[in-house]
Amino acid sequence: MSGLRDLYQEVILDHNKRPRNFRVIEQASHRAEGFNPLCGDRVTVYLNIQDGVIQDLAFQGSGCAISTASASLMTDALKGKPIAEVEALFQDFHNVVTGNGDSPRGLGKLAVLAGVRDYPSRVKCATLAWHALRAALEQRTETVATE
Repeated sequence: MSGLRDLYQEVILDHNKRPRNFRVIEQASHRAEGFNPLCGDRVTVYLNIQDGVIQDLAFQGSGCAISTASASLMTDALKGKPIAEVEALFQDFHNVVTGNGDSPRGLGKLAVLAGVRDYPSRVKCATLAWHALRAALEQRTETVATE
């Protein structure tokens, strides 16, 4: 199990040091900001959606390694997905990281964040970008907080 935990930690550190899709989408069709008052993480999520499918997804912000890695992994996992699948994946991811889900199977690389369930204060870090994504999909204008 230690080897698997080390691999997961490597993936998280890689996505923190070299986040994927870390940029602004200038002509985004959807956008939302998120803030974690517990640790000060901030993220803005940008989406382009056409015909109910996420064509492009990016983020910018500052935060801890878990927050940045989660946003990076999320953008990689959701590009090209229909909105209906995105909501289901949000629920599965949220259930796993909060300890309410049985298994991270079906999450792909997102499963590396399952370990945050053992650290309740880090759950908010891992879910911040996801809550901002949901706010963007709902076209809410207020900053989403994890509190």
